Amino acid sequence: MAFKIEEKFELNAPVDRVWKYLIDPRQVALCLPGAELLESQDERTFLGAVKVKVGPVTMSYKGTVKFTEVDDQSHQVRLVGEGREAGGGGSAKMTMASKVTALSGGGSLVEVTTEMELVGKIVQFGRGMIEEVSRQLFRQFSACVKERLEVASEAQATYAAPVDSRKSVRAAPLAIRALWTLLGRFCMRLFGKQAKP
Repeated sequence: MAFKIEEKFELNAPVDRVWKYLIDPRQVALCLPGAELLESQDERTFLGAVKVKVGPVTMSYKGTVKFTEVDDQSHQVRLVGEGREAGGGGSAKMTMASKVTALSGGGSLVEVTTEMELVGKIVQFGRGMIEEVSRQLFRQFSACVKERLEVASEAQATYAAPVDSRKSVRAAPLAIRALWTLLGRFCMRLFGKQAKP
């Protein structure tokens, strides 16, 4: 099954801050539920694992994500991911392109286009369900990123105390499932592991 998903979200944070966050897998991992960063092969290639649950079925994937393009001038990044289902014959391939654009008032717009190819039992749930779950997970991911970057900007501007860690933990699992299920559904997105509170 092959499909394409396009999503976007706005942040009340400057482009440079958003860009640095989104090209750092360790930071993004904080907003990716169900995922685990296993190893960094080099500064642009990472090994990860993710568990994806669709209805009563849970699938575990292991794979590689590689940044194939990182353009600091235009704030565009492209990555390619491939993963195989542990103990099964399923696989997933993904190409994801993201762009960060400045908005009037100092905010940022993040646009993401993902092209996926899925093989295995996950396909039995159908294109409609997989795409809808992916969108919901992406919304959860973007909420987590907003929580971290907007609160961070606010705290820096007012010299406030650090963000309540309980809020960060709550938001992170939502996003970790979002992107990795975005990658699980999407294929296998970036990596990070966060436990539910």
